[in-house]
Amino acid sequence: MLFGKTILITGVASGIGARTAELAGQMGADVIGVDVRVPSQGQASFIRGDISTSAGVTEIVRQLPRHIDALANVAGLSGNTGLAATLAVNFYGLRALSEALAPRLREGGAIVNVASIAGYGWRANIERAKTLTAIEGFPDVASLAAKHGLKNEEGYPLSKELLLLWTMRAAHQPLFKDRGIRVNAVSPGPVETPILKQFRAVLGDERVDSDITRVGRAGTSADIAPAILFLCSDGARWVNGANLATDGGLEASINAEVLGF
Repeated sequence: MLFGKTILITGVASGIGARTAELAGQMGADVIGVDVRVPSQGQASFIRGDISTSAGVTEIVRQLPRHIDALANVAGLSGNTGLAATLAVNFYGLRALSEALAPRLREGGAIVNVASIAGYGWRANIERAKTLTAIEGFPDVASLAAKHGLKNEEGYPLSKELLLLWTMRAAHQPLFKDRGIRVNAVSPGPVETPILKQFRAVLGDERVDSDITRVGRAGTSADIAPAILFLCSDGARWVNGANLATDGGLEASINAEVLGF
């Protein structure tokens, strides 16, 4: 389903991004990788770039071909570098890259955002999420955080709450919808990647261990990559504005507890 397609994947130097790029290549896609670090395993096409600033996004887009079939937004921070950096990469930079690439994505193409079970609280925090996603362009994130009284420890879950809300909004925005570009998300639970220790430091061992216990084990990059690439493929041509919980049943378990069924 990916043979001959060109897929841009961010965060390819490690973890989920690296496995997604590897699997996409095995499935016949031409992969363009983006990361702030050079991957240890060489790629045919790689751009060293940083989506944490507007200028960084512009420089990445400048180096891309005119036609791309899908964008997999995998790059992200754990929150250990502070709220401003986390929001800049995990949401505002990701959104800026997606919007800048829209004219280059083929009609019927796809954008897939890697969100997280950590964004589960978007419904409870809907007014905040609506306000922060309504800000256009690439804001001064540090000033934005100060204005809204956002705390450093909120960085990671907040970034994923915004991403989930924007995924649903973007699916119906003319920029994407008018050309049939689908916008979806996958939400992993705890995944055995190099930054899992950082998540433990940010979210706490109790939270991470509880999530793992609910489903029996942590996920792996190999568990998440196929879901991302399915949403990139024409096999998901009637899936739009959706969030695919790729977590071994974690969200279902939390729903049962929260909603009491």
